[in-house]
Amino acid sequence: MPPARRAPVASAAARGRRAQHSLDSILAGAIELLDEAGEGALTFRSLAGRLGGGVGSIYWYVAGKDELIQRAADEVIGRLLAQTAATVTGGDPFTALRTLAMALYATMHEHPWIAVHLMRDVKLQPNSLVLYERFGQQVLRLPLTSRERFHAVSAIVNYTTGVGAELGQSPELAAAYVNVDRQEFLAAQARAWLATDPERYPFIHEIAQEFAAHEDIDQFASGLDLLLAGLRLQAG
Repeated sequence: MPPARRAPVASAAARGRRAQHSLDSILAGAIELLDEAGEGALTFRSLAGRLGGGVGSIYWYVAGKDELIQRAADEVIGRLLAQTAATVTGGDPFTALRTLAMALYATMHEHPWIAVHLMRDVKLQPNSLVLYERFGQQVLRLPLTSRERFHAVSAIVNYTTGVGAELGQSPELAAAYVNVDRQEFLAAQARAWLATDPERYPFIHEIAQEFAAHEDIDQFASGLDLLLAGLRLQAG
C-alpha cells in the first residue's frame, strides 16, 4: 500500500492570500527545526525566518502549530513507507515485522519528537494508518484469531513507539543538551550505581557495566526479538 498523498488546505484566515512557499518546503523546514531543537523551537515566525518571507504563506496550508506538527509527522512516516515498501512484500512475515519495527525505531531515533504524535489524527496523518496496516497485513499471514492479531500488532507497535518516545529523555539526548559525551554520561551513571550497597541492589551491580557500554539500538532489538519469539510460538 503506497503512502497517502497530502493536499494543501488553506485556513479560513488565509483564504485568498497567495502562498509564497510550497507545502513540501514548509514541512521540510518544520521537520528540520523539530529535529534540531524540539517543539519549543518551532514557531511560525521561526519557520518563516528559515524559509524567507512572512508567516502568511504558512497559514495558507495549516491553521496552527498543532496541525503543522501533525502534517510534519505524516511526511516523515511517508518517507518511512517509501523506504520499506520493497522489504515487506512476500517472504517471511516475522522478518517483515522486524524490518518494519526496526525502521520505525530508526525513524524515531532520527526524529525524537515524532513518537508522541503518531496516529493522533488520522485525517492529518493518513500515512500512520497505512503503516499500521502494513504491520497488520503481516500477521494476517499467520494462523491466529482476529483478537490475537490485534494484540500482536498492538504489542509490537506499542513497544516500538514507547521506546521511541523515551528517546527524547534518553541518556544520549540528555548528554547532548548539556554538552557531555554520551559514553562519559553513561559511565558516570554506572559509577553512581556501583556506589550503592551491593546487597540491597544486586541486580544494579550485575548490569552496571552492561549499561555503561550499551547501545540503544541493540537494547531495542533484543526486546523486539523477544516479542517476535513469543508471537512465533503462539502462531505454532
